[in-house]
Amino acid sequence: MTTDSIKKQIRQAFDRRVAVRVYNEDEIPRNDMEAILDTAWLSPSSIGLEGWRFVVLDRQHIKKLASELKEVAWGAQYQLDTASHFVLLLADKDVRYDSASIKNSLIRRGLTDPADLTARLDLYKTFQEVNMKIADNPRALFDWTAKQTYIAMANMMTSAALMGIDSCPIEGFDYDKVNAILTKHGIINPDKEGIASMVSFGYRLRDPKHPRSRKPREDVITWLN
Repeated sequence: MTTDSIKKQIRQAFDRRVAVRVYNEDEIPRNDMEAILDTAWLSPSSIGLEGWRFVVLDRQHIKKLASELKEVAWGAQYQLDTASHFVLLLADKDVRYDSASIKNSLIRRGLTDPADLTARLDLYKTFQEVNMKIADNPRALFDWTAKQTYIAMANMMTSAALMGIDSCPIEGFDYDKVNAILTKHGIINPDKEGIASMVSFGYRLRDPKHPRSRKPREDVITWLN
């Protein structure tokens, strides 16, 4: 496959991709969903932390949670009724520079020498305290990991589009109430993680009524001379 053919395939997938809210009855094969999830698992994250978890709901599990979620998720009404799968993107809370999760992420990547570990953690301390000014703000630390989950979500949506599978990113819900529902069902430990967003997957029931609109490309993309 040539570079030009790859570029054409990517462009065709993006031209077709829209936020689909109503899906047909077809279910996404398990191996196709696993391939989509692999692109989340292999996504990059700030300082290689991987401060996330992805919870997958098939139609059976969506049905169990749908009535509760629909009461607090105005942006997911049709998707909860029709989607083949939902992925809940969770973000870690304990991500301060001196947390076990950050130390473990370094060890996982082979940084085991005590002096090297100390030097890298000191660097992350400066990063969080001076550069980002979030070290002593639990909400800001959570937001830092939450926004990284959007990298994984975008990769999932792109890989799905390339496979002819539709999707819809979802932020329209009451975060505290969704966290409470997930806690009640034993899906999350609210002391350690919280929901960042959701994304639904399936096959569109019909094409959108209105054409997709974008700002002019020249207003969005700037090349410096």
